[in-house]
Amino acid sequence: MASTHQRTAGPSTVTANPDTIPWTTMAVVLAALFMAVLDSFIVVVAGPAIEVDLRASAGDVQWILAGYQLSYAVFIITATRLADLYGRKRIFLLGVALFTLASIACALSPDAGGLIAARVAQGLGAALMVPQVFAYVTVLVPAARRHSVYGVLGVVMGLATIGGQLVGGLLIGADLFGSGWRLVFWVNVPIGLALFLLALRHVPRTGPAATRGLDLPGVVVLSAALFLLVLPLIQGQEAGWPRWVWACFAGSAVAFGLFVAVERRLERRGGDPLVPLTLFRQRSFSLGLVLVLALYALIYSYYLALSVTMQQGLGLSALGAGLVHAPAAAAFFVFSLVASRTVPRYGRRVLEIGSVVLAAGYLATGLLLVSGPRITPLLVIPTLVLQSVGGGLVITPALNTVLSRVEPESAGVASGVLSTAQQCGGALGVAVVGAVFFGSFHPAAAAEGRVAAAGHAFAVASFAVFAIAVLAGVVVLLLPKAPSARP
Repeated sequence: MASTHQRTAGPSTVTANPDTIPWTTMAVVLAALFMAVLDSFIVVVAGPAIEVDLRASAGDVQWILAGYQLSYAVFIITATRLADLYGRKRIFLLGVALFTLASIACALSPDAGGLIAARVAQGLGAALMVPQVFAYVTVLVPAARRHSVYGVLGVVMGLATIGGQLVGGLLIGADLFGSGWRLVFWVNVPIGLALFLLALRHVPRTGPAATRGLDLPGVVVLSAALFLLVLPLIQGQEAGWPRWVWACFAGSAVAFGLFVAVERRLERRGGDPLVPLTLFRQRSFSLGLVLVLALYALIYSYYLALSVTMQQGLGLSALGAGLVHAPAAAAFFVFSLVASRTVPRYGRRVLEIGSVVLAAGYLATGLLLVSGPRITPLLVIPTLVLQSVGGGLVITPALNTVLSRVEPESAGVASGVLSTAQQCGGALGVAVVGAVFFGSFHPAAAAEGRVAAAGHAFAVASFAVFAIAVLAGVVVLLLPKAPSARP
């Protein structure tokens, strides 16, 4: 595995300047990260158009959204080990190629079944790409400069998250060549081709790690545990929380316990476990994962609730719903940059302020809506901006909190665990907050009744997400006080 001072770029070995950030490489891998995260959200705004065009059921649309997330979450950690075995560049290129080909399959899908299958393949491509991004940051960027790259990384992920529905709305509204919703997938194709060619030239080979091989028992048990956890989170609310959902949760708990036992036994025998359990002994890593779970739970769920409120409640088009996000996306971008510059100096204090502002934004939205005014885009945009101010200050440095103290040799698996936490947090948030939101959303046939129902449901969802934001704030207070950047 490459160190922070040496990397292999093509046939020759290049010595990296320990004070220089390889921004060209970072730009390529961060663009791939943006594309992968964007596709978790861009389809949300396209859901109604897909349902009409493909004559899909509500369950089909749910799986079009969830198939990507499920395969993404289940395969991430295994993909990190494949990168350790066969080299990060090779696996990254494979991920870009699979993601691009799957995007073509999505755009050409004649029916809901084909689109679901293509989305699952797309999720596998994302799982191969995304962990390599975090690993390259840890391996190639000098420790003293890493906070700057994590700041940009946080901005990229945040903009993809918050801007996903805006981009989706713009693309669907453009309706180029009569493509409609299919353009949200076609747009990945030229980007994917460009990234593949740029990665061939500018992404270095780090070489296989000195591992004994793939921990197959660990792969099987962890994949089963994640599948049994994520599947009911995604499908439970839609299915009405039947008994099989709770059986899956119980099976997941057993499988996770078995996974820990398998990894401990392998460590005692001197083997190479899929996930070194020593990682979780680092306070910043373990608490940071909990923080990431909470943050992505509230982000995923809230923007799903907002999209449904704007389109099904207020009757906005996909473009109109997407434009509601524009001011919040701008605020997130600005305050993510602020966080990247202030965290190295003030450390945890920036996250504390951000968590308070974030929670205040959700609370303000809920209180505003229950106080009587009829919900309109102009009514909620100011509180959405307030949420994004807080999110920019806490979400961006949260990623650095998880990975900043991880040693380069553990970068791959640590980034895989982080990416898994993001996906599982998103699924958990959609399951919990989604149940609260849809359980409160009872639209009447008349337009005025739909608006009132949407306002009530969105207020309830805002209070639920406020509770998650408070939990995130508590976790922030438990983090180490030292600045996030490693000395």
